[in-house]
Amino acid sequence: MTLVRSVLFNVLYVIWTAVLGVLYLPLLAAPRRVLVAATKAWLAGMRWMAWHVAGVRTRIEGRENLPPGPVIVAAKHQSALDTFLFHGLLDDPAYVLKRELFRIPLVGWYMKATGMIGIDRAAGAQALRAMLKACGETLAEGRQIIIFPEGTRVAPGRSLPYHPGVAALYARFPDVPLVPVTLNTGLLWGRKAFLKRPGTATLKILPPVEPGLDRRAFLAALHDRIETAGAALPAPTGGEDRPVDKSVDHAA
Repeated sequence: MTLVRSVLFNVLYVIWTAVLGVLYLPLLAAPRRVLVAATKAWLAGMRWMAWHVAGVRTRIEGRENLPPGPVIVAAKHQSALDTFLFHGLLDDPAYVLKRELFRIPLVGWYMKATGMIGIDRAAGAQALRAMLKACGETLAEGRQIIIFPEGTRVAPGRSLPYHPGVAALYARFPDVPLVPVTLNTGLLWGRKAFLKRPGTATLKILPPVEPGLDRRAFLAALHDRIETAGAALPAPTGGEDRPVDKSVDHAA
């Protein structure tokens, strides 16, 4: 059954993305917020398919720790599912991502047009300066920034060194809350796995990191909070043999 549901999900994912990708082309000339609203509709459809077709659901905890307005979200990243969830939690998010993703036909074009922040990883210090400038402009618009401190998807139970970019954001924008987020979505939807395991994963929003820490103390605190809270998350529940928990708090 898991194989059948995974195949069906992947087929629907491709069709849904291709059809909307073509239908949305005229919106590339529209105001950015119009395209953002259209993108939210696409991603809402993706979340619906993940939940109702593949059976992958997500419990959201700690919403009270996510303040309104500009915010920097530093999140664990285990699965492609993670990128679908934040558009349901935040008003107008901008992901910090590698610039090469903008080259993907259709999807990459919309990433760029909706104001995602692309960085050239090979540019070193210049890339960091460009990122800080773009993030400053994004926050000034009242938007939210999402950065994955490890820079890539990491398998559950593993941890990579946190990149200096998140520390630079924390230091440059001390008046903007920096909110850690941990999750265990990779236990159901693996980094490179075709199969999606049905069940309910958890995304937990943690209290903002207090301002004023030096770089080393900040990175140590951020790493400890995300990794410790992640290790304490409950194992995914509600597989094919058990009823789905009706109390699950999905991203809108």
